[in-house]
Amino acid sequence: MAAVVRRADVEVGTELPAQTSQVTRADLVRYAGASGDFNVIHWNERVATEVGLPGVIAHGMLTAGLAARAVTAWAGDPGALVEYSVRFSRPVVVPDDGVGAEVVVAGRVAALLDDDRVRVDLTVTSGGEKVLSLARAVVQL
Repeated sequence: MAAVVRRADVEVGTELPAQTSQVTRADLVRYAGASGDFNVIHWNERVATEVGLPGVIAHGMLTAGLAARAVTAWAGDPGALVEYSVRFSRPVVVPDDGVGAEVVVAGRVAALLDDDRVRVDLTVTSGGEKVLSLARAVVQL
C-alpha cells in the first residue's frame, strides 16, 4: 500500500501521479463475470457496430473504477474516498488485438474542504479523447 497522504502535504494544484491501465477483451470478459453485465456490446463486434458504436466498448463502470483506483492509490487508503461522481462522455473502444485500449487517469487537487477533505478533479482519457467528464472525488485525508 502507498504511504497515506496527509492534509498538510496537499494544496490546491497538487497533482496525483498519472495512472495508465490497459484494458483488453479478456478484461471485459472478467469484468462481465464479476459485475453480471453481459451486454453484447462489451464482447461482440458485429452487434456493437450494428447499434452505432465504433466497436466493442468497455463497461462504463470499469472505466469509472479505474479512475477511482487512481485516487485511492494516491490517498493510500481506499476508505479515504468518501464521494465520487463521473459522467460518461465517450466510450472506451477495446480492439481485439491482444493489446486493447489504454486508459490514462490524471488528477489534481481542486479544492481544500472542511474536516481535512480535498476535492480531486480527474481527467480520464483513452486514445487521446476524454472518456469521463465531471469526474470528481472527495478524499478524507
